Amino acid sequence: METAGHFDLQTLWFVLIAVLWMGFFLLDGFDFGVGMLYPFLGRDDPERHALLATILPVWDSYEVWIIVAGGATFAAFPGWYASMFSGFYLIFFAILLALIVRGVAIEYRNKHDDLSWRRRWDVAMPISSAAIPFLLGTVFAAITRGVPMDAQGDVTAGEGALFSGYSVLTGFALVAAFALHGALFLAVRTEDGLEERARRFALALWPPAAALLIAFTVWTAVQAYSAAPYRAPVLVLLALGLLAAAASGPLALLRRPLAAFAGTSAATVLLVAALFAWLYPRVMVSSTAGSPSLTIYGTASNRYSLIAMTIIAAVFVPVVLAYQAWALWVFRERLSRADFTRPPSPLHMIARGRGTKRGDASSGGAPAGDGE
Repeated sequence: METAGHFDLQTLWFVLIAVLWMGFFLLDGFDFGVGMLYPFLGRDDPERHALLATILPVWDSYEVWIIVAGGATFAAFPGWYASMFSGFYLIFFAILLALIVRGVAIEYRNKHDDLSWRRRWDVAMPISSAAIPFLLGTVFAAITRGVPMDAQGDVTAGEGALFSGYSVLTGFALVAAFALHGALFLAVRTEDGLEERARRFALALWPPAAALLIAFTVWTAVQAYSAAPYRAPVLVLLALGLLAAAASGPLALLRRPLAAFAGTSAATVLLVAALFAWLYPRVMVSSTAGSPSLTIYGTASNRYSLIAMTIIAAVFVPVVLAYQAWALWVFRERLSRADFTRPPSPLHMIARGRGTKRGDASSGGAPAGDGE
């Protein structure tokens, strides 16, 4: 069996999978935040439509990151994939269900003018958008802190073993961080009253998010100091991540939402990187005495498979990154309520003109709806 000590293909693919998860949490993180906040930030339907439209053209491209992360884990580390997905089957099924509900809510909310139809999706969207980071946070916290496993690497406890105090804290910290991340994104992508309201929401969310992130960082640092194979990188990444998150509040207060958003973006990447640094070279930590943890060397595919995957990744990863950058650039314009208020139709103008001639004041000035 190979052992750690040099940068090999197993380490390369562990790093690539970590990067995929960092990309997912960074990009879909503010998507989740928008989904959690838009029904509360928007005072009427055109405003809610404008807020949701900030992610509507690109949200599904961000989901590619989690799909590729799962696929890469299956191909590069089949032992890790088998143990994690079979051990936490119900949790991953709940995550998949929440992803489906969220996707349908984004796409279907504005397909019907009925207000009750839209209000139902306005309830489903925040719940599913909060459930996904909470459940993913508990999974990542559990596999780094340790779960009961047997000598074959199979998880021996049910899904309830995931919900320790640390994993629940991690889940709530992730939800709060993404809500803050989303509020700052909306402050960058909207204008007029929406921009200022999003900034105020971010300032209100910053104290609880900071408190949860401080608790998560301290707890993680204490555990990593005693249990991580390479504790120095973990502690450095945690400290930098906390500083980046802490800076977002003062920057938002100084009316610099783009810089504040950059702070939460950096914090997201650094904190996820810290969890993977805590894991390495393990992929799942065993909390059962006498049962070894799973490592990148014991769960990896053969060398030829990893070489083929590396060549494929070298070709397609730059393409995906270029497309992602292009999409963000194309859909960079700020949105406002006025962009989603439907002007009177020609038929309405004709009816309004006839009503005016007859002196019927009630025929004019119909309330404006919102467009697709």
